[in-house]
Amino acid sequence: MKTLFSILIFCLFLFSCGKERSITIKAINAATGQAYAGLEYRVASSRTGINGEKYRTEASGVLDAHGMAVVNIKQKDSRTYSVRVVEPANTCYNKEITQYFDSPYDVNGTFTFEFAECAYLMQNVNNINCQGGGDYMILYTKNQVNSLGVTGWEFFGCNGYIGDHYSSVPIGKYYFQWEVTRNSITNTYYDTIYLSPGEYRTYDINY
Repeated sequence: MKTLFSILIFCLFLFSCGKERSITIKAINAATGQAYAGLEYRVASSRTGINGEKYRTEASGVLDAHGMAVVNIKQKDSRTYSVRVVEPANTCYNKEITQYFDSPYDVNGTFTFEFAECAYLMQNVNNINCQGGGDYMILYTKNQVNSLGVTGWEFFGCNGYIGDHYSSVPIGKYYFQWEVTRNSITNTYYDTIYLSPGEYRTYDINY
């Protein structure tokens, strides 16, 4: 009986201590690939009890000059663990601001946070060679950090679009493809622009 009791106490001790786990936290610019140094990070755990969710900070600090931190955590099966990095100022894109242990963002213990600063874009679309109501144009746009996916704007006849304000958008490359159909003939055009942090750009498509 004493041996069984000792085994039980030992098992409870192991459970309460948890298993040691080392994780790496990284922050990069999604458009340039450059590291973000000095951003604050926090590793927290939570557990659901009879009085609701209980949270606890397991580790916190700032990322080093390489935009990284290595943290050792005692992970317990009874708790859920999350990693968060405070985004930099003037941010228009983040991939996932909070990431969890054992989620798709947990890549062999490495958690990568991606951010991109803001630029400002206004677009105009002008049919400068309208042949009548049969004209058709579709514009596809996507950007480097894929915050847009692929968007499509359709224009019929002589209609177009004149922007009236600048929109905050992530920096990086923007890819444009537009297809113009006139007199049952379709032509396809392509263009790429790059937006820098804080840049204001008016982009015109005249077709």
